[in-house]
Amino acid sequence: MPAPLQPVRGMRDLIGEDVRRHRHVAETARRIAERYGFEEWITPILEDTAVFARTLGETSDVVTKEMYTFTDRGGDSVTLRPENTAGVCRALVSNGLVQSLPRKVFYAGPMFRYERPQKGRYRQFHQIGIEILGAAEPLADAECIACGWDILCELGVAEGTALEINTLGDAASRESWRAALVGYFSAHREALSEDSRVRLEKNPLRILDSKDPGDRALLAAAPRMEEHLSAEARGFYEEVKRALRRLAVPFRENPAIVRGLDYYSHTAFEFVTDRLGAQGTVMAGGRYNGLVEEMGGPPTPSVGWAAGIERLAMLLPGAPPAPRPVAVIPAGEAAEDAALGLTQALRRAGIVAEIAYRGSMKRRLERANKTHARAAVILGEAELAAGIAQVKDLDSGAQEAVPIAEIAARLA
Repeated sequence: MPAPLQPVRGMRDLIGEDVRRHRHVAETARRIAERYGFEEWITPILEDTAVFARTLGETSDVVTKEMYTFTDRGGDSVTLRPENTAGVCRALVSNGLVQSLPRKVFYAGPMFRYERPQKGRYRQFHQIGIEILGAAEPLADAECIACGWDILCELGVAEGTALEINTLGDAASRESWRAALVGYFSAHREALSEDSRVRLEKNPLRILDSKDPGDRALLAAAPRMEEHLSAEARGFYEEVKRALRRLAVPFRENPAIVRGLDYYSHTAFEFVTDRLGAQGTVMAGGRYNGLVEEMGGPPTPSVGWAAGIERLAMLLPGAPPAPRPVAVIPAGEAAEDAALGLTQALRRAGIVAEIAYRGSMKRRLERANKTHARAAVILGEAELAAGIAQVKDLDSGAQEAVPIAEIAARLA
């Protein structure tokens, strides 16, 4: 007998309670996003590699080390999506929707990154996210954040989770900041990691995303964006904070929140918690203004966030309960057909119903208890002749005869 096959490292099966937690996160997010006017888009899991190489940056760790990229049979380079903002922006352009802005988009689905598996992180993971495409106003940033906060509240995970925000400034602010960073990192070139020396030549802002301990130590004393903010950028940031207060979303400012790509601007934010061990991010996002252009569209100011479903599922106060079925139990061959018909009628009335395929009355009742059934409907020849069934409450043990035509209403 061959050895049993196992999931690929860093990927896992979701079964039972895990599925209920996962689905609860996605369905709750979908419901809250709809209240804010977001429509759901479902984009392909597989995209042209250029969709991510252009937008994440050729020198980023995701592109150089973490993407699942391969050449298909037609000779094209394709990639399993490591995130979905780029795919949503590509879909906006591909489907000719840039003439009908703004668009408010919700998504949920699997992403793939080849990184070291750790608590709450897998190589196939799942995200929920929203994007507001084509809105340049500060209110869009605040509403985007408020939607995320309401989702966390609805899930019951907001307690112990804090919103941290920062501003990355406008184009003029970032250019001034970029020049200051280049001067600073150039003076400390020998202390930079090899990857960051390459970034210094190609895209200095990518150093801000480095995970190297030596680079992180240098960042502590690097020039701050707040020292280079223009009056316009400072005003935008103040408007975002004012709107968050009006929307009753608590926040704290954290100037250490940065993004290492040129197209990020203005608001950057993270929802963080220490309930997963070391402080971790459960939802993060910000404003970006160049992604749609990279896909061949016009300049399109946008803002959005993404959150890991697995991490949110770990924070849930409890798993949603499995539905408790009604067990339909025929007593004798003559009752089998009637039991099948009744089971289907219950299902069509919106009641979870199961019928045991085999076994004695005792075995079928044992099976009902194992499935944590709420009630058992017992059909025998005598009951059929009288047009009734015995309905047994499996919690209290109480049993009563109910006309078959009234069973669905009684159980509901």
